[in-house]
Amino acid sequence: MSRKKEETVAQGPDFEASLAELESIVSALESEELSLSEMIARYERGSSLLVSCDSFLKSARQRLEIIAMREENENVLAQDGKLCQSPPPASPDYDHDDDSISLF
Repeated sequence: MSRKKEETVAQGPDFEASLAELESIVSALESEELSLSEMIARYERGSSLLVSCDSFLKSARQRLEIIAMREENENVLAQDGKLCQSPPPASPDYDHDDDSISLF
């Protein structure tokens, strides 16, 4: 099976169909009711489905990690924006009635 066809087997809603077919193949192989040539053919098909499903899951994991990093970066930028705001003007700590100047 060509690489392109393997990739299309497990994309989108086809992932669930591929997984269901793979489970069906495993059940058929475990039943031991198939001829040797049929078992080999199904094993080959199962191997192909396994590779494409694994590829789909790895791609999905990478996409989720990218989304999580993007959200984390947005949160950091939002916090930086809050940290960079000017503080409110400080109220004087001295008594207005006292005319003396204090440096400390």
